[in-house]
Amino acid sequence: MRITALQPAWSFLLPFTHWLPNIDKRDLRADLLAALTGAIVVLPQGVAFATIAGMPPEYGLYAGMVPAIIAALFGSSKHLVSGPTTAASVVLFSALSVYATPGSADYITLALTLTFMVGVFELALGLARMGALVNFISHSVIIGFTAGAAVLISAKQLKHFFGVEMDSGGHLHEILFNFSRHFPEINPWVTGIALITLLSGIAFKRWLPRIPYMIAAMLTGTLVSLLLDTWFGPSITHIPTVGALPATLPPLSAPELSFQNVKDLAPTALAVTLFALTEAVSIGRSIAARGGYRINGNQEFIGQGLSNIAGAFFSGYVATGSFNRSGLNYQAGARTPLAAIFAALLLMVIVLLVAPYAAYLPKAAMAGILFLVAWGLIDFKEISHVLKSSKRESAVLLVTLLSAMFLELEFAIFAGVLLSLVLYLERVSKPNIVTRVPDHRLYKHAFSSDPDLPECKQLKIIRIDGSLFFGSVNHLQERFDRIRANHPEKKHLAIIASGINFVDLQGGHALVEEAQRRKDAGGKLYLINVKERLWDSLERGGDLEVIGDRNIFQSKNAAIHAIYHKLDKSICAGCEHHIFQECRSAPAR
Repeated sequence: MRITALQPAWSFLLPFTHWLPNIDKRDLRADLLAALTGAIVVLPQGVAFATIAGMPPEYGLYAGMVPAIIAALFGSSKHLVSGPTTAASVVLFSALSVYATPGSADYITLALTLTFMVGVFELALGLARMGALVNFISHSVIIGFTAGAAVLISAKQLKHFFGVEMDSGGHLHEILFNFSRHFPEINPWVTGIALITLLSGIAFKRWLPRIPYMIAAMLTGTLVSLLLDTWFGPSITHIPTVGALPATLPPLSAPELSFQNVKDLAPTALAVTLFALTEAVSIGRSIAARGGYRINGNQEFIGQGLSNIAGAFFSGYVATGSFNRSGLNYQAGARTPLAAIFAALLLMVIVLLVAPYAAYLPKAAMAGILFLVAWGLIDFKEISHVLKSSKRESAVLLVTLLSAMFLELEFAIFAGVLLSLVLYLERVSKPNIVTRVPDHRLYKHAFSSDPDLPECKQLKIIRIDGSLFFGSVNHLQERFDRIRANHPEKKHLAIIASGINFVDLQGGHALVEEAQRRKDAGGKLYLINVKERLWDSLERGGDLEVIGDRNIFQSKNAAIHAIYHKLDKSICAGCEHHIFQECRSAPAR
């Protein structure tokens, strides 16, 4: 009993104890192969991101070491890989360059301080169980964000794929415009390497699935590049490579939490926290959806927070979920978080032993691999399904997709989530209201919404499906007004409330107002099949006193029987339809 009671606490504090004991040899092999690919890919990316962030190149590699290990151990995703990203690097540069010269010692200190603050904010949100925020990210947002990011990843690799010197920063249209200006400068040797890498990757994946196609493709591209340089000479081919990297492990560091630094960096830290968490969890959810499992939002918040706190003490700047490396990790066949841990450890080994040999790895080969990754991230089948199935979800998907391609990547998530919420609120603000009448063709004269069926001349019966809250009150009142205007002779109104789950003060007031109007006109308002939660809400608001306990029924039969005795029998005498069974059993007049 004691072990069972402690299990949830251990799972929360040490989540890796849940999956680590279950790893077998096949998992180890798959994770190790995926890690090898990921460790190689992070080399040029880490250097590039550090340059964007205004940090020394080696800091981009440091951010992919210890933070990646901590995030994998304390997160919940099997495939999410944390490290430096384009968005985090750009925000870091724009925020810190105001206070210090990029690349200087003061600048590095501010970057470490900002990283620590972001980690604290992320950890606090995780411990506060705010992971439910990810529930507002719909599936359409994930699909659109993933596809948009994949297109952006490909666009940013155009310069390396075609061997042109151009600025690959900015939005998609800016990248494409810059590329069009440099189109005459395309290097056919570089393009050939990229295409050979891309096509060999496709070939290995299709015809030799047992061989890790990404590693095989990179080796193929590198070998062809070396052969071309040998045969024609580097002065002819001009094939750029990643270049030699510093062979050092991350040194210990510490943030400088002075009052002035905390004051200056607090707004930026909060902004970075929000988009970094959204980005990480969105990536984690998108990969998890493809892998057939779920992630724990709270645990991801904690994992990301601890990773950045640790990164601040191991010379790493802000790290979050990486689309490139997470997608690559999944495509390469990773099975557990151990792949991300292996990748970080292999990166350390590579930096120490192999970093100088990165001079032989062509950037074009890396671009070809990332083109493969980007293509695999676009779920064409699901996109087609959404576009055919729902206009609302299609709008969410397209807004997210276009925002990711033409606006800031992190803004795309917020735009998609905001539109999802707006459409949701618009939908729930108009609860479905249908007319119901007994249908003699159905078993026990069950109620139907067939518009051809006759209605009672004195009683209008409707069913409301949806919650009655401040946002839906106007729609409800307009429907009440329309019923009174179109059917003034029907002084009694019965509401089947089985579809009403919640009512707030304004919703209850709308029912009370309608009950009073019905009473003034000589009729009544009735509620049928009232749920316990609805009853309690009406009772707390004092609405039951006005509506009247005797006008609330728990079954339709009891309601019709009681309401029938309140109808004007002189009007019933001239009715030929006999809607209710009580009408047929009434004595002839």
